[in-house]
Formats: sequence, C-alpha cells, structure tokens
Amino acid sequence: MMRVRALLALLAIPALAAATASPALAADPSVAPGGNFDLSVWQLQEPVGSPGSPTTISSSRLQGPNGFQDSYFYTDTRDGAMTFWAPEKGVTTPNSNYARSELREMNRDGSAANWSLSGSHKLSATLRVVSVTSNVCVGQVHLGTGGSSTKPLLELYYRASGDIVLGTENSPDGGQTAHTVGHVSIGKTWTYTIGISGGNTIDLTVNGSTTHYGIPSSFKPYKQYFKAGSYNQSSSDSTTKGARVAFYGLKVTHG
Repeated sequence: MMRVRALLALLAIPALAAATASPALAADPSVAPGGNFDLSVWQLQEPVGSPGSPTTISSSRLQGPNGFQDSYFYTDTRDGAMTFWAPEKGVTTPNSNYARSELREMNRDGSAANWSLSGSHKLSATLRVVSVTSNVCVGQVHLGTGGSSTKPLLELYYRASGDIVLGTENSPDGGQTAHTVGHVSIGKTWTYTIGISGGNTIDLTVNGSTTHYGIPSSFKPYKQYFKAGSYNQSSSDSTTKGARVAFYGLKVTHG
C-alpha cells in the first residue's frame, strides 16, 4: 500500500507543476499589471482625456510592480488578472465611436511597432470576459504605415451571447466579414492566438482549434501592429455599462 501511495504521489507531481505554472496562479495580485506581465512592448490607451484625443500611458510608465494602474487598467486583487474596463461613455479616437482601454504594440526602444506582413507574427492570450453589454474586441491586427487607411486588418470579438467572432476586413477601404470561431460562456477562461504567416495568411487558434484566412493583396503595402484589451463595441451615456476583460497571459512573438 505504501508503494502504491508513493507511486501515485510521484505521478501527481507533473500535474501539480503544470497547474502552478498557469498565469492565473503565478500572478501576484498585490502588484500593478507591469509586475506580472511584460509591458515593455505595449502602450496603453484609456477612455479618458480630451475629445478625439484619448489619454495614452507609455510603456516606461506601465512597467514593473509599481507601474501605472487606475480604475480602467488594473490588477484584480483576487486572482492577479490584468484587467481592462471600457465604459459605454468615454473619450474615443477621431475614427471610432467606441471607448476603449486597450494596449497598442510598441518596440522596446519606445517607438511604435510597424511590421511587415512577411515573416511570422503571433499574439497569444489567455483571458476571460467578465462583463459585456453587447460586443467587445479583445485582439486586433491594425494597419500601420503604407497608406491612408485607419482600418484594422482583423478584429477578434466576444459577444454577449458567448460567441467568439473574427472580423476580417475586406480591403483597406472598409467592409468586414464575420466568422464565428468559437463559443465560451461569459466569465469563463479561454485562449487565442492570432498569427500572420508568409505575408498572405491569417492563422487563428481559439481554444486549440485553428482556422486559416487569406489576406487580400490590397493590404500588402501596409505595415501592421497588434492591439489587445477591451475595445467596447457599444456606446451610450452610461458610465456603468461597458466591457470588462481580464487577461491571464499575453505574449507577442515575431520571427
């Protein structure tokens, strides 16, 4: 009996190690998001500021356990999640009617990320949508330099129904095609990886299931960058309704 118990204990060790390595359990709930996440490659935009000019927080201010946090971007003291809150009423960019609390990809030298479609680029996240009025964008590949368009290449949405939907832009001039790629109940944790490969393919993985989409040639002149957080997709005069999104993992890789 003692040998059986010892064997069972040994077999349990890898499972325990895997569990304790999960971002939610590894995160320190007593520090700012920069104490748990590498924010050296991100800049934060918040739903406050002056009309048409939302407040941005530089990566240098976000980094470290004593980095920036407030009511729109903070560490959840219960589980260490990096949490984004975007109310329906808030300051927006000139090209959007919706408020956001969202990270914008930067280079480590502080300049704005602006990479070519060629090569391999990935944004991976573990998250849960805590609350949403109707629809929230939790990840983007956005157009950078190369033309006059201010559109995204793609947006990943979570809808109040629980559906996860990928919106792929038809051209830099606009028009979006929606693809339902999964379903997760509100408040449940899920994962995504948004990948760009070979200059012409979007590789999206949601909870381990991967789908592929072609990139129209009209996007080829444009550089790109990643965005992640809570980009609310509804507006009203309410400051209490909106979208709250908690991230337990967030990573960018380029190759």
